[in-house]
Formats: sequence, structure tokens, C-alpha cells
Amino acid sequence: MTNDRYLRALRREPVDCTPVWIMRQAGRYLPEYRATRARAGSFLALAKTPELACEVTLQPLERFDLDAAILFSDILTVPDAMGLGLYFVDGEGPKFERPIRSAADVAKLAVPDIGTELRYVTDAVSLIRRELAGRVPLIGFSGSPWTLACYMVEGGGSDNFVRIKAMMFNEPETLHRLLEVVTDAVIAYLAAQREAGAQALQVFDTWGGVLSPAAYREFSLRYLERIARELPRGEGAERTPLVLFGKGNAAHLEALADTGAEGIGVDWLVTLEDARRRIGGKVALQGNLDPATLFASPERIRDEVRATLESYGSGPGHVFNLGHGVTPDVKPEHMKVLVDAVHEFSRVK
Repeated sequence: MTNDRYLRALRREPVDCTPVWIMRQAGRYLPEYRATRARAGSFLALAKTPELACEVTLQPLERFDLDAAILFSDILTVPDAMGLGLYFVDGEGPKFERPIRSAADVAKLAVPDIGTELRYVTDAVSLIRRELAGRVPLIGFSGSPWTLACYMVEGGGSDNFVRIKAMMFNEPETLHRLLEVVTDAVIAYLAAQREAGAQALQVFDTWGGVLSPAAYREFSLRYLERIARELPRGEGAERTPLVLFGKGNAAHLEALADTGAEGIGVDWLVTLEDARRRIGGKVALQGNLDPATLFASPERIRDEVRATLESYGSGPGHVFNLGHGVTPDVKPEHMKVLVDAVHEFSRVK
């Protein structure tokens, strides 16, 4: 592989400079992405057409000196394949035609046939891997069981998560049954992406931070542990690294580091210095610049990049990223300032 910094960093091996990739690096802030999406006709058509998903996956690599590509897809492909009827409303985001509201609804769910219902994803992974030709590693991903369950029960996004929390308090057995089948699906889905060519895997626990500490351990962490334990990833130098990312996961870093994952992604509400001290070198760390930094001046962006690198300190095991995804109205030239500054300031002299 031409550039394996990202994989080496996740194995906590020495690198010539800190690798960087950005969550949502292929997206609406790029005019070429908007043009491809317009050609596709809709977000879902874009995500479900392997050739177009490949095209937008590669677009940011043509602009920026990134150290990894991430599959262009959506975390809600799994519940969509489970028959919930995913659709998008302009200005409101994703919705489900058939949300999960009862034990009877849960009983109807089954792990989808990945080879048919999600074939468009694995085909995209294979195509992207072929087009990359060893340039940088390809990251596959899934939503976490808890986060997917939030969308499935709420019927879309939520400000307060009342429906799923009501299920959590009133029908915990129903919620656990839901989380079990979703976890089975996530494991099968990630395994299929790995088989198709993904060289690293990330789980996005976007809504884990809305849970109390006890509820997080019971309804999110427990299923992240299952994924890390049961997902087939190979052994030794050929092992496919797994990164667990969550918004608001700072309170649980020690437990996440004990799951068996190779990396933990953190948001900007914890310093990398503190996170590194607490996990004691067990895993690599990914993060954690505030995405809003990209609205600052180029000089300030460089200052904040330097501060983030200094917070992690010297030694291996850091993958630079934002603490969440890049927002749609960021200027692409600001992204270039960030990416170039990471390599410039971290390069081993």
C-alpha cells in the first residue's frame, strides 16, 4: 500500500506524521459532491448506486492529502434493509415509514440477507477498493445498535428520544430484543464489508451520549462489546482494526478501551491528553477537533490543529479527525488548511 499511516497508527506503530481523515469528508461541502447528487436525483439513489457511491468516496482524495477513504453510505441502510422503509424529507432528515413501537414490531424483525438487501453496499466497497489501487486504506462502517434503535423507534431523528427512553424504562426486555437483532445485523454487515475489501471498520454511536451512565452500560456499551468480541477480523498483522466512535462518550473511555477495539474516537468535550492518560495506551485515539473550527480563519485553524496535536503529545497511536462530521457549509479550502497543517506540524524531523 502506498500510504498505510492510518492502519499503522491504529496498531500504535510509529508513523512519519499523524494520519488524518475527516468524518463526512465526502459530502455537501464539496461542490463536486452536490453535482453528483443532483445527477443521481436523490440521496438514496446516490447511496444505492455503487458507481456513484465510489465517485463521491474518491472526490475528497482528489482535493486533500487524506490518509484514508471512507465508504460513502448511510448508517440507516441496515434498518432500511430490515423493512422499515427509509425515506428523506428535505430540511427534516431521515424518516421511517414503519417505525418500531411494540414487542410485536420487534418480533417481526430479522437480520437482512446482506448479499441481496445490502448488495449495493458491498459492491460499492469492492469497486472503491479497486479504484483506490492501494493509494490509502478504505474504511467501512455501521451505526451502533443503540443509535440505529433510536432512529428505528423514534421513526427518525429526535430532540429528546422520548419514545425509545419510554421503551427503555417500561419495556426493557423489548428494547434488549431489538438491540440483539440489530447487533446481529451490524456484525453481519460489517463482516460483509470486510470481506468485500474494507481494511478498517468504524461503528458510529452517535446517540450514546444521551444515556445516563447506567443506561449507557446496559443499552449501548454491552452491544459494542458484542461487536468487538464477535465480529470476525482476522489475527496478527492481518487483523482488521475496529474503531468505536461516540458523541458524548468521554465518561466511558476506560470501558470502551477494554472492549477489544483497536481505536476509540472521541468528541471535542474531552482533551486528548486526558483521554490518553485514562486509557493508558491500550488503544489508539481518533479525534478530536471541534468541527466549528473550520469556520475560523486559516491562521486560527492551524493554531487549533497544533493545539490538538500537542494535547495528544508524542508517540504513536493518534489518528487526527474532527470530533464529529464536517458540516455542509464549510469552505473546502479551509479543509485543505486543516489537512495540510496536521501533516506539517506532526512530521517527524
